[in-house]
Amino acid sequence: MKKRILLCAAFAMLTLAGWSQAPASPSFDDVLTSRRSIRNYDASKKISEAEVRELMKATQEAPSWANQQPSKYYVAISPEKLAAVQDLVGGNKDRIKNAPVLIVSTFERGKSGFFQGHQTNEVGEGWGAYDNGLSNCYLIMKARAMGFDTLIMGMRDADALRVLFDIPENETVMAVIALGYRAEEPRHPVHKALDNVVKFF
Repeated sequence: MKKRILLCAAFAMLTLAGWSQAPASPSFDDVLTSRRSIRNYDASKKISEAEVRELMKATQEAPSWANQQPSKYYVAISPEKLAAVQDLVGGNKDRIKNAPVLIVSTFERGKSGFFQGHQTNEVGEGWGAYDNGLSNCYLIMKARAMGFDTLIMGMRDADALRVLFDIPENETVMAVIALGYRAEEPRHPVHKALDNVVKFF
């Protein structure tokens, strides 16, 4: 009888321990390999403002020139703003029509790549775009870690977006990023051989 009681107690403890464990987070390699550019979103799944705020905090961890942090984001989450932005992404409109969030990414000019107001090297404002790309990378990787999917779109009406979100003139509009849940599994693209892109000396 005692043995049976001890076995039941041990089973109960193991069961409770299993229930108390949080779901395992994906590994960094899982995030890298499962992230794809998604062009078909599940209309039944939504994303809350609180979740977007958690996601956007990751962009603040991205490196930037002298910690200038030139990247800015404008989030369309209301039905009205979503509809307006959908009309401003060219041929991607139908691909992202079910994405519950659309994010406009910009960077402030005259910060990255400059020192005391002077251009530091020949890349100039390209450093602002570089830093914005790093920030966007953090965004899409964090999104995938949270179970979301993204599409970075370069086709966009920058002037109309500037008016829609009252984006200051000193900011360059870079991209619109769709955020949502994939409606189907995308194919894995073929990548170049590593030796075609990396040279060792």
